[in-house]
Amino acid sequence: MGTALDDGNLDETHEINVTPFIDVMLVLLIIFMVAAPLATVDIAVDLPTSSADPQVRPDKPIYLTVSSDLSLAIGDDPLPKESLAAGLDAATGGNKQERIYLRADRAVHYGDVMAVMDDLRRAGYLKVALVGLETRDP
Repeated sequence: MGTALDDGNLDETHEINVTPFIDVMLVLLIIFMVAAPLATVDIAVDLPTSSADPQVRPDKPIYLTVSSDLSLAIGDDPLPKESLAAGLDAATGGNKQERIYLRADRAVHYGDVMAVMDDLRRAGYLKVALVGLETRDP
């Protein structure tokens, strides 16, 4: 485009159009905001606290949850106590060396947690990690 005062030479503008970049970043932000809550386990458990050093968490841990009413769940899926071995075999693909992360509500008695651990041992799962909340020493 030229003007009446222009001699016919077109000047190039050296500006970057950042509007598409901002649009893409906003879309990615919305996607992450929607996906982040879906990546957690949704069963509410009042975990006890621990002051031990945190361990490295695997990419896809298998959580076995014991709720305050002694119901069991693998991940978010409820599980009858009688089918614990079958449910774990389905979740691990039959790999008995997979670590099972046991989460128990604070209201569950120690004897009930031990009964679930015995059931895990009878099913052949010997690698069991207990999950608790971390506390920070001041």
